[in-house]
Amino acid sequence: MQLINPGFGLVFWMTLIFLVVLFILKKYAWKPILASLKEREDSIENALKAAEEAKKEMAELKAKNEELLKKALEEKDALLAEARNIKDKIISEAREKANLEAKMIIENAREQIEMEKQATLGEIKNIIASYSIEIAEKVLREELSDKKKQKSYVEKLLKEIQLN
Repeated sequence: MQLINPGFGLVFWMTLIFLVVLFILKKYAWKPILASLKEREDSIENALKAAEEAKKEMAELKAKNEELLKKALEEKDALLAEARNIKDKIISEAREKANLEAKMIIENAREQIEMEKQATLGEIKNIIASYSIEIAEKVLREELSDKKKQKSYVEKLLKEIQLN
């Protein structure tokens, strides 16, 4: 029954030992424990602040990346449009150049044909003139007294010329 009803001495010594242990803990253990808890609390708080700042920075970086991507896509579209315009311009210029060259070739061919035609006509005139002179010489050599004879002779000469 002593444990259920402790005596005055036991309670006194237990209280005294408890106060001594409490004093020793307060003097040597509580300050370092509380300091380390405060330090840990501060480091956790700083880590949470850093994580929050990192989260904000990541959100800002994501927004900047999306903006850069949008700008890059716009620039790509602009470059493609410009390339298409340049391609169309080059094709158009090539067509125009080809048309001009074709017209020049056709014009040169026409001029050459005309020159050859004129040269041929000149040759024909020269041939006709020489035949005419030959006929005139032969007619003059022949006796020109008879008209029928002269006419038949001219026809004969013309047939000879046609055969040649």
